[in-house]
Amino acid sequence: MAGTSPAKTNGEPNTVNDPMTAVLALRQISKSYGAIRIATDLDLEVEQGAAVGILGPNGAGKTTILGLITGTVKPDKGSVVFQGHDVNRLPPEARCRLGISRAFQVPQPFGDMTVFENLVVATSFGGSAPMGQAQRGSLEVLARCGLADLANAPAGSLTLLNRKRLELARALASNPKVLLLDEIAGGLNQHECEDLIALIKDVHASGVTIVWIEHVLHALLKVVSRALVLYQGKFIADGDPHSVIKDPKVAEIYMGIDADV
Repeated sequence: MAGTSPAKTNGEPNTVNDPMTAVLALRQISKSYGAIRIATDLDLEVEQGAAVGILGPNGAGKTTILGLITGTVKPDKGSVVFQGHDVNRLPPEARCRLGISRAFQVPQPFGDMTVFENLVVATSFGGSAPMGQAQRGSLEVLARCGLADLANAPAGSLTLLNRKRLELARALASNPKVLLLDEIAGGLNQHECEDLIALIKDVHASGVTIVWIEHVLHALLKVVSRALVLYQGKFIADGDPHSVIKDPKVAEIYMGIDADV
């Protein structure tokens, strides 16, 4: 990014002289896989405490955007800025400890470990907490996510809803400032989805900034106050979620999504 010196290589982010108040920003990010263009000079600013949804057809690159933010995907050019710091050269674990956490679309807990043990691992390594503190923190997160009664159950025995809850709990275990959700409502029925929405609303109400990519629109619309649509490497719509999904360009791209949701 012009005007930004290289990030430090000692594990600390480099300060960016930037007047913007965004907690998270993508600045002129570009990413391609051969001829497939995921992002082209993409800009995004997310304010502290916001709840932002990212929409787009399958293959648009939404999950790749989350990978760019967390550091599992490297941009071809451009910068990821978190709390005024360029974090481009920081590995995913360092970004997690700074306050960027992610819940994945397909939960993959340590199936032979208990639910509690899964949380202790996340709290210890994602948040660098001492063991005693990690155990206490894990119990608090389990209670918050409705999993306290299942603390001693093998994670591999959980229902889909509870695996989703555990995935969210593992993301919360590092006490994030920004929580990235990757289609976490996928596969749930209406009742299960409502339970998960209530939990996400509670997390957001506590001050955590949320960036959520999702195809289950009724879930997304109950949480986010801003929506963007990613298509062919660009955000083609950005604004009030209900207005965005009624945009003619968006309706054409989705070809069948009800604009009256």
